Amino acid sequence: MRFGIFIYPGVEPIDLATYGVLSMARRIAPQIEICTIAPDAGPVALANGLRVIADYGIGQAPACDLVIVTGGPGWSAQANAPATLDYIRSVHASGRIASVCTGGMILAASGILDDAPATTKREVTPPESRPLDVMRATYPRIDVREALLVDTGTVVTGGGVSLCIDTTLHLLARMLGPDVAAETARILEYDRAWRANRDAFASVIEA
Repeated sequence: MRFGIFIYPGVEPIDLATYGVLSMARRIAPQIEICTIAPDAGPVALANGLRVIADYGIGQAPACDLVIVTGGPGWSAQANAPATLDYIRSVHASGRIASVCTGGMILAASGILDDAPATTKREVTPPESRPLDVMRATYPRIDVREALLVDTGTVVTGGGVSLCIDTTLHLLARMLGPDVAAETARILEYDRAWRANRDAFASVIEA
C-alpha cells in the first residue's frame, strides 16, 4: 500500500510528521510504502530553511492508495498553481486524498471540497488571518467546520499543525484497521494525546 506525501516550497516541517507516523506504522504493517511528491522532483526548501528531497515531481508521480497534502506558508502559491491543482483533481478522481493543516486550502482551491464539509488550520499569530476563516470567506460552497478532522469517505481534511499526527492515525485506521492505528499510536507514545484530542475536539465523519 503506497502513501504519497505532497510537499512544496514553504511547507511547515512539522507537517512531515505525516511521514514520521507512517514510518513508525511500517513496523506493524510492513506493506506500507511511502514516497514524497512535489511540483518538481529534487530538493524542496521547506519553511525556515529545511531542505528535503522529493522522490517524484507531479508529472512522474506513481499511483498511490492515498496522497496526503501538507500545509505551511507556501500553501497560497500552490493554491494558485494550475499544475498542482490539476494534480489534486486527478488524484481525487482516481482514489483517496487527504490534507493536513493548510493543505486543506490547496484542496479548497482545486474545487474538490465543494458542497461538502471540511476543515483546516485554526490557530495563528496576529495579525495573520485564521485559515479556517479564509476558507469560509473564499470558498462559500464548502461547509467549513471547526473539527479535529473531517472525513467524507473520499476526502479527509485535518486540522492544524500537530493534528497532522491525529489525522494520519485516523487514515491508518480507515485503510489498515483500528488495531494498526492503535499500535502505531502506542509505539509513538501518543495514545493518550490522541485520546485526549478526540475527547476535546470532535471529528466529523460522514462516510
